[in-house]
Amino acid sequence: MQKLVLPLFLTVAACGPLPHLQTPFPQGPTIDATTGVQVPAEDARTVEEFDTTTQQQRDAATATSNGGENLGTTVASLGDATSPGFWLETPLVTSPRIGRVRNPATGRTVQVDLRPLPSGGSSRISLAALRLLEAPLTELVTLEVFLNS
Repeated sequence: MQKLVLPLFLTVAACGPLPHLQTPFPQGPTIDATTGVQVPAEDARTVEEFDTTTQQQRDAATATSNGGENLGTTVASLGDATSPGFWLETPLVTSPRIGRVRNPATGRTVQVDLRPLPSGGSSRISLAALRLLEAPLTELVTLEVFLNS
């Protein structure tokens, strides 16, 4: 029995730490205590994991609304993918406003929070809004921007 214990111990010790035991379990989205908004998990890697919006939120964001003040056209890129919700950071507004953006290439429209950027800055749009606009995530997108009336 003693002859069997030492080789078994050395064999197990030589294996080293087991990687799957060191990796924490994946975390799901969490709720930001300050805003009450669901934010992506720290280990998010896919578009679906970063887009924490619910189907109900997506339906509300794409509810058709026409009219409102046309602020103009902007070219936007994907903004901070970890920042949840439907928003557009743009120099077309000087204070936070509620509005919508339209992708002329697809005809899709999304309700967004319009966030001001210093003049001269290029617009950035949320991952969730870009997906609903059916726009490529890795390209610059021309958008029409409107204030809600």
